[in-house]
Amino acid sequence: MDTETLLKHNSRSLYLSVQILPRKMRPAFSVAYLLCRYADTIADTHLLPAERRLYWIEQFPQLIQTQDSRQTAQLEKEISGGSENPYEEMLIKHLTPCLTLFNQISAPQQTIIMEVVQAVCEGMRIDLTTFPTGRHVSPVPLKTEQELQHYCRLMGGMPGLFWSKLIYQTQRVSMPEEEFYDLGKHIGDALQIVNILRDLPKDLLLGRCYFPQTDLQTAGLSPAELLNPSNSARFEPVKNKWIFWGLSRLQKAKPYFCELSRLHGGQRAAVAWPVLWTADTLYKVYQEKHLLDPQQRVKISRGVIYSTMLLTPLILLSNTAFCVWVNRKIRRFSR
Repeated sequence: MDTETLLKHNSRSLYLSVQILPRKMRPAFSVAYLLCRYADTIADTHLLPAERRLYWIEQFPQLIQTQDSRQTAQLEKEISGGSENPYEEMLIKHLTPCLTLFNQISAPQQTIIMEVVQAVCEGMRIDLTTFPTGRHVSPVPLKTEQELQHYCRLMGGMPGLFWSKLIYQTQRVSMPEEEFYDLGKHIGDALQIVNILRDLPKDLLLGRCYFPQTDLQTAGLSPAELLNPSNSARFEPVKNKWIFWGLSRLQKAKPYFCELSRLHGGQRAAVAWPVLWTADTLYKVYQEKHLLDPQQRVKISRGVIYSTMLLTPLILLSNTAFCVWVNRKIRRFSR
């Protein structure tokens, strides 16, 4: 089983994005995603108790580096058969091809892959040590907004940093290195908070409330009350606070995009699409008045996705067009 097939079946949208990237970026981007996805599968498997999942999450970065065949085989054995998704099950049984591709990547790119894998594993360690395991348990919240910001940085900001370092290694960027990296981290934060907002009802049923206790107290809510969809209106102030937090970070995409070479249209599209779709998804969350209802799935339509892709040529050659497009999407929100 080759990694291209694994990527295609485990994330079709990401697979399409990879195909338009400059050739020098594709292997590192692909293997970084597959390894992080593998870690996510470890953290979420129902086959193992939380303590055993935590063990493997803590061991996973080291396993990538040592590539101990016995450990790899043991991990595959323990989590095989636990996924209802046949393609995810395929990934579980084929860690070795991912490690083989990792070995073929240059040392500088291996370093940044390990950085993002370690960050994502730390985020999953927080999940496994903070929240209860199982379904239909009382939700446990994070304590402060700083904890949520830190979690977004691990799960979104650090992948944004990985992406930015990969760009910096493969093309000329005129902006100072650390400034460019900082913009990338902020964009990643925004992509993560939209996932948390969108998945809120599902996470609550798993006992996970990423929204801090301090915000819930200000809104007069307890974590358990979030399980009642009729409390959606009371949750609105918390929801809107974090929507605008995400929008403030999504704004960083404008100067970031302007640094990308017009000679690399695929790379510019691969940055523009997630940003524009995140703005659209945040707006869907903003409009959704029953966010706590598990039956109300927040998702942008295929029409929005295809129209964005259709208009992509307009922004590949024009930084101004991209910035105007982002501004128009953000102006839809009102406090």
